Amino acid sequence: MNFKSILSDFIGLFYPDVCIICGNTLNSSEQHLCLECLNRMPRTGYHKIKNNLLEKRFWGKADIFRGTALFHFQKGSPFQKMLHELKYKGNQELGEYLGRLAAVEIITVPDFQNIDFIVPIPLHPNKYAKRGYNQSECIAKGISAILNKPVESTNLIRVVETATQTRKNVFERYENVSEIFKINEIKLFQNKHLLVVDDVLTTGSTIESAVSTLKKCEQVKISVLTLAIA
Repeated sequence: MNFKSILSDFIGLFYPDVCIICGNTLNSSEQHLCLECLNRMPRTGYHKIKNNLLEKRFWGKADIFRGTALFHFQKGSPFQKMLHELKYKGNQELGEYLGRLAAVEIITVPDFQNIDFIVPIPLHPNKYAKRGYNQSECIAKGISAILNKPVESTNLIRVVETATQTRKNVFERYENVSEIFKINEIKLFQNKHLLVVDDVLTTGSTIESAVSTLKKCEQVKISVLTLAIA
């Protein structure tokens, strides 16, 4: 046992890691979530189902190849705390952990095995500077660790800073994110299969806008993965 491990065990005696959902102390084999809460996560199983409910959200709006979400999200559910921790509390390691969970589900699915790039939905530079990180990029890094595919976080960029989507209706959300992205180097994504990654899918308007921009690349194929679907 090295010094770093000994120090970590010592600190853990006084400041034990606890489950983000229930607050119980985690054992040495658990990360972020206890096994009980992990098993209670309302997973979608969409990776196994073509024409699933997430994919249907984009029918007639955006041309995607496949789409999946790790779990169902309901406002006020215990798992809302987990997403809040990722998005607003700076818990980047949680994002990578959840990304790894999602990747384990899709790694054996043929439709997701020929991914060329993992593309996180970008933040506007002003929001990135304020938050200090992009939660979608954290998720993408976790996916990359399992799929062994590169994260490309600089080619799709956000050029318009939008207001928060939280209190907007469907039409207002669509207007709020219309034409907010651009691509730096179109040739990089031509003839590639991209896995676009975001944290939560509600109306899907942000991803629709991103897909519309990415479709400017010739022969590009786009799949979508989000942690949660509302």
